[in-house]
Amino acid sequence: MVGLWQLYVSASGVDPLLVAGPVDVARALAQGFADGRLLDATVLTLQVLLTSMAIGTVVAAVLTTLATWTRLGEDLLALLTSILNPLPSIAVLPLVILWLGLDTQALVVVIANAVVWPIAINVTTGFRTVNPTLVAVGRTLGLRGWRMVRDVLLPAALPHILSGLRTGWAFGWRTIIAAELVFGVAGGGGGLGWFINDARYFLRTPEIFAGLVTIALIGIALDLLFALVERRTVVRWGMAGRA
Repeated sequence: MVGLWQLYVSASGVDPLLVAGPVDVARALAQGFADGRLLDATVLTLQVLLTSMAIGTVVAAVLTTLATWTRLGEDLLALLTSILNPLPSIAVLPLVILWLGLDTQALVVVIANAVVWPIAINVTTGFRTVNPTLVAVGRTLGLRGWRMVRDVLLPAALPHILSGLRTGWAFGWRTIIAAELVFGVAGGGGGLGWFINDARYFLRTPEIFAGLVTIALIGIALDLLFALVERRTVVRWGMAGRA
């Protein structure tokens, strides 16, 4: 793919302002990490995203636990999911900025909202599809409430939980890049989306491609990490087939 990319740039005579070649992009990547601009942008984006993922995961865990315990919690989760899950999180960012200001808090709220619902949906599906025999055995052993969730439902629903985390990560990743492209972070500077948009303003095309390549590499790394966790857990435990 890199060879075809370089061949196109070399043979087509495309304007370098439109498409930068792999050599120029590699140079921009090296320079961006050497001077700290691209490195700082990447670290900031990941910090905000990981914070939002943690908050969203906790909220999703609380909602799904309540939905498992009570009918009211189940109805509440169904209502919130039907309202907020189809709503693009980036669409509520202007309103959140009015409430919280143009800083990382607004991004954290918006991204947490983006990740809560896919995680909650997958975990709830996992709980509902747990083998009834396992639940019956847990009840026979005296497990109730949180102990039932912790010792029976969570391990049995692990494939769905990992799927929800992977989907939530993807939702959050897209949301934070889109938000940074438009609003930046902390009102003036920020993460990878801001880095790409800043490069666009000053026609630094290799830096735009460098930011995109960084996003792609992080996506590949996280996909490999999720695959490793799945192999070490659900595949090893016989809960899913080996791909």
